[in-house]
Amino acid sequence: MTLNPNIMQAVERLNYRVTVGDVAAEAGLDVNLAQQGLLALASDAEGNLQVAESGEIVYCFPKNFRAILRSKYLRLRLKEWWDAVWKVLFYLIRISFGIILIVSIFLIITAITIILIALNSANQNSDSSRDSDGGMVFIPNFWFSPDIFYIFYPDYYSRRYQRQQPSHFDEKPSMNFLEAVFSFLFGDGNPNADLEERRWKAIGTVIRNNRGAVVAEQIAPYLDDVSTGYDREYESYMLPVLARFNGQPEVSPKGEIIYHFPELQTSASDRGYQSIAAYLKEFPWRFSRASAGQIILAIALGAVNLVGALALGSLLADGTVAAQIGGLVAFVQSIYWVLLGYGTAFLAVPLIRYFWIQWRNRAIATRNEQRQERAIRLNEADEHLQEKIGFAKQYALETIIHEKDLAYTTERDLIEQELEQTNRIDAEWQRRLSQEH
Repeated sequence: MTLNPNIMQAVERLNYRVTVGDVAAEAGLDVNLAQQGLLALASDAEGNLQVAESGEIVYCFPKNFRAILRSKYLRLRLKEWWDAVWKVLFYLIRISFGIILIVSIFLIITAITIILIALNSANQNSDSSRDSDGGMVFIPNFWFSPDIFYIFYPDYYSRRYQRQQPSHFDEKPSMNFLEAVFSFLFGDGNPNADLEERRWKAIGTVIRNNRGAVVAEQIAPYLDDVSTGYDREYESYMLPVLARFNGQPEVSPKGEIIYHFPELQTSASDRGYQSIAAYLKEFPWRFSRASAGQIILAIALGAVNLVGALALGSLLADGTVAAQIGGLVAFVQSIYWVLLGYGTAFLAVPLIRYFWIQWRNRAIATRNEQRQERAIRLNEADEHLQEKIGFAKQYALETIIHEKDLAYTTERDLIEQELEQTNRIDAEWQRRLSQEH
């Protein structure tokens, strides 16, 4: 069985001694999946099982279990190696879009300059009476300033701010310009990529905080679709929660349903009440983490690239120009549609993404408001809901398995443990007999 990284992280956070319920609640995993994953991890990482007299099982792991796994499995070592390599590759991919933009602008302006110089020379040869300055080509100094090369350095903006900004300017962008170009084009990833993980961890924590017995209204602030009409009245939205954490519905004499989760009522340690947000909050999408100055510069360069490409296209409309000049101009003509397409997409993609983000964020705000309203209703519980929560507390239970509660552990010799158990049983009988007399 493939080892689950979420289970390994949960074991580390829980100090390497856990029950199935501990891991299921901490990682927000299905109880059965957590049990299978713990068994696989204990088998591969030299873990031990501790069995309480009540029959509950505690899993104990060495603190260096990751090193043990790495020494056993080449696949894990390769995965860690690939993760390190991918970080470098992805960084190169990110900065490549900025590099392509700069190269595109350089090729376009250079080609335009060469074409204008060539046309100017041709006009001078055909009309010797033309003023020698009439065909002068003005090339902005910006493009040939050595300062342009600083954008390839990660601390480009900090250098520019140090030279140009007042001494009281302290805020610096968290990314260089080449990274900012990628952020401008494609954003910075889904802020809610871990939403499902956060959802189930929150639900597991709520159940543990209530000692394994809850009502639907306590879980609703962490769900998206709580249905309407009869489905909401009959609380069918709780079915996925029951399936994930092996819950059992219980009905009060008044017909109220509460949900009991025996697996989450047993723990290897007393963690106390865990603080948790009142409802699950989705984060709005950001257009870009780049600074305003970086975004403005990216838009400006994108506009220069697009306008330059259109101007170059008009100069290349006569196909004989590139053929006569050859060299770089001929090469640029061969990739002209690539340059024009990149210039168009460079401005079109962020524009489309901007409107998509606005629509996406409105939907996120609506869902957040709905979950917040459910949390408010729970905090302002009426008499009926309070009575329902009170009934759920009848099923609330928390069992902490301490070392003294163990009947057996794989960490020690079986014969030695049986001898200790015999001695303990004899001592308990002697204590009871003395109390009777």
